[in-house]
Formats: sequence, structure tokens, C-alpha cells
Amino acid sequence: MGKLVVISLFVAALSAFVGERVINLRKRTLASRKLVQTHLPNCHPIKSLEYGSEDLTILPNGLAIISTGLKDPLLPSYSDAPGKMYTLDMSEDSRMKPVELRMGRGFDLDSFNPHGISVYTDETDNSVYLFVVNHPQQKTQVEIFLFVEEDHALVYVKTIKHEFLHSVNDIVAVGVESFYATNDRYFSGGTLNTLEVLLAQPWSNVVYYSPEEVKVVAEGFYMANGINISPDKRHIYVADLFDHNIHVLERLESNGLAPVKVVEVGSLVDNIYVDPETGDLWIGCHPNGWKLFQNDPEDLPGSEVIQIKDIHSEKPVVTQVYADDGSVLIGSSVAAPYGRKLLIGTIYQKALVCDLAKVDQ
Repeated sequence: MGKLVVISLFVAALSAFVGERVINLRKRTLASRKLVQTHLPNCHPIKSLEYGSEDLTILPNGLAIISTGLKDPLLPSYSDAPGKMYTLDMSEDSRMKPVELRMGRGFDLDSFNPHGISVYTDETDNSVYLFVVNHPQQKTQVEIFLFVEEDHALVYVKTIKHEFLHSVNDIVAVGVESFYATNDRYFSGGTLNTLEVLLAQPWSNVVYYSPEEVKVVAEGFYMANGINISPDKRHIYVADLFDHNIHVLERLESNGLAPVKVVEVGSLVDNIYVDPETGDLWIGCHPNGWKLFQNDPEDLPGSEVIQIKDIHSEKPVVTQVYADDGSVLIGSSVAAPYGRKLLIGTIYQKALVCDLAKVDQ
């Protein structure tokens, strides 16, 4: 009888704990948020990018580099094919066509599962290096390629693995072999990942990597996601998806990071693109993360793009540029402007390009 009482109390306590965690998770994922739609003119999907465009960046000449085909065990995936990299010329006036990048010898294409990306230009010879977060067999490593634009090719340079880089989401390169990276989870895989999402604790971090040293430089994030750097290279921006904000951190001579401020966004912030001319932040967001994880075809997850102007001022201007309930675009993860166009990428659906004619950039 005594054992039965103990078991009953344990089950009751566990049920109460799980119930409280689910309520907290719904809060973290903005499950009750009602989205007011904001559409842009002349939007159309980009052909050949039907299975995601999770991250992208745009070179000064208007050439966008896009990662596609991400497979995450916590999210849907509609293709068994390996991931790919594409370019898209944003300077073209007509409807743009993506070009698949050839990836040469010395690299395992069959297990390619690209996530966050970053570009670094070596000023000594103007070589362009592409850093790609890769999850082969759901593990984590960083691939470095030399981008050869005239050949539409990526030349494999090296793979970086480290115990501190155990669950990398995004990356920003600051040298030929050095970068800052976000770990979005404390655990590296399996059932513990699901438990960690349910617990929703501030256990994720930012790591600095170079051949000389590897160290944690910022921590205490609920889910560190997108990361990028200011045009003057003095500040790092980190998106905390489950805390709905952007952290501004100052780079130190030691390559450490010092917190400066936090800007509230009010949406589940994913990847960050920084306009090289204005310094504005453009963020692909998930307006309702609960719908994203549920993936109910009758109640689709939507998309949202947020622009932050004057982020270093006392009053940054946070503006919703685009919002859709999922009828047009599902799961936006990144957005970047070029000229009067806005390119929006998604985790596992299509990419969209729209006019910015009615938006004050």
C-alpha cells in the first residue's frame, strides 16, 4: 500500500511538472499569438528551391549564396536528397534562376546537410571563402570552401570538428579559418534534444574558433540561433529564438564578447542578415513556433521578416516588413535585401522574392 502511495505521488508530481513545462514551452513558442498579415508587392517563388533555403548571404555584386535541403529531426523534411548550395543573381531584372554550385573532390556529397553559412573575403588576394555548418548523420562540423564564381564551383578546403562545436546552428567568419558559432542546444542529439526543448532552459552558447584557440565567449541563451557581425566588425549580433530578442555584443581584443544590450523583437528570431551599407538587421522569424513544431497541414506555421534600424542607438526601430499566415510562405528563416528586392528563405519550403517598393529601407 505504501509503495502504491509513493508511485501515485510520483506520477502526480511528474504530470504537474510536465504540464508546467508544456505551458512554459507554449509561452516560449508564442503559441497563442495571432498574426496580422503584412504582404509585399510582386512576390514570386524561386524555382528549384522547393526544399528549403535555410540560410543565405548576398555578395557585394548582388550574388546570393543559398543553402538548401536541411534535415533536422525536430522539423519536417520533404526530400531525401542530400543538401545543395546555389547562387542567385539578385541584380537581374527578369525572373531570377538559381544556379547549383558544383562541389569538387575530397568532400562527401551524399551526407551533406547544410545549415548556417557565412562568407569571408581574404583582403590579401580577394579570395572568397564559404563557411558552411554541416550535419552529416545529425552530427556537427564546419566545412570551408573556396568559392570560384566564374566556375560556379566550391573547392573543398577543410573540415573543422571540435567538442565545443557540438550543436552548431549558425556561423560568422572573421578570418580564413576563424569564426564565431552558435550552439543552439546543450545536448548533441537524440532524446535529450527533445527533453531540452521541453525544459527550455538558458543552456546554449556562442563559441569562438581559430586554429590557435577555441573557447566559449557568451552563454545563457535559451536557443542561440542566427549570428552575424556589424559592418565595422566591432560588434556581434546573436538571435535568441526562444527569448524573442537580439543580443548585441562587443568584440574584445582577446576575441571574447562583452554584452552591450538586448533588443526585443517579439517573434522567434532565426537568421540575421546585416546590410553592409546601412548596418540594418534583417531577420527571418517564426511568428508562432508552436505551429512550426506541430506541422499541422490544417493550421500552417507562418512567416515573418523583421527589420531593425539604428540598433546601437537608444531607441532602435523594430519594423515588421513581411508577415504571412502560411498560405504563401511557411517557416521563414532568413531575409536579405538587395536594391529594391527582398529575398526570403525558409527552413524546408520554398524561397520567395518580393519588391520593396513600398518599404522605406
